Amino acid sequence: MAEAKIGVIGGSGLYEMAELGDVEERALDTPYGAPSAPYVLGTLSGKRIAFLPRHGRGHVFLPHEIPFRANIHGFKQLGVEWLISVSAVGSLKEDIHPGDIVIPDQFIDLTKTRVGTFFGDGVVAHVSMADPVCGVLSGILMGAAVRAGATAHEGGTYVCMEGPQFSSRAESFRYRSWGASIIGMTNMPEAKLTREAEMSYATIALATDYDCWHEEEEAVSVEAVIALVRSNAALAQKIIKEAAPEIDGDSPFAGSLATALMTDPARMPNETKERLHYLIGKYIS
Repeated sequence: MAEAKIGVIGGSGLYEMAELGDVEERALDTPYGAPSAPYVLGTLSGKRIAFLPRHGRGHVFLPHEIPFRANIHGFKQLGVEWLISVSAVGSLKEDIHPGDIVIPDQFIDLTKTRVGTFFGDGVVAHVSMADPVCGVLSGILMGAAVRAGATAHEGGTYVCMEGPQFSSRAESFRYRSWGASIIGMTNMPEAKLTREAEMSYATIALATDYDCWHEEEEAVSVEAVIALVRSNAALAQKIIKEAAPEIDGDSPFAGSLATALMTDPARMPNETKERLHYLIGKYIS
């Protein structure tokens, strides 16, 4: 039986809710090493939810240092089927103001050094990323954001850059010319790995600044980001509380690996099959 069907990955403040009951910590080992921190499991609105601070407690991991595979695999081990990402982003559009919420539906991956797949080492799989966000989950989050009183924008493209430095002005103008809505450093390869794990994935993006393209605004700074992230933590909590009762059943992507695996099971190395057991065990037994 699943310990939690709903997962939330983001800042550590997300699970400091007065309404969260039956709270426990769970430290996990995965075939990909230790996740960013122990998971916090709690009950909210009658639903069991697993929380994980993406950057570790105390924000100790740079974006490219986040153990993405371990984090997603840990959620899989807990039985999570619906994963909500809460992420601070810069706005690339005039009408997305700092303090607004965006529920993006597309990604552009500009990361360079991160391992973006569970597969390899003798097992090949290709999942579709044409629509990288779950429409069911993003619709639930959009409705919850409106009910929570947020100024929310439905849809839009999230550019995921490598970081840890912020954009140059030339880069920021280039991303705007692409028609992108927001920019961040953390949702890739997170979204890709979640799809490979057959989970539903959607993002609550908290706009903290205008990156550095806006001539009438100061360029993004750590101080400005931290201030808005802290003020938006309570809003993100409200959205999650509103959304939780509507999230139910199996992930719409359950079973998607059935047609994505290319390698003959008889040719798969035993060590790799063992490492991928939580993902493909039901397809090769």
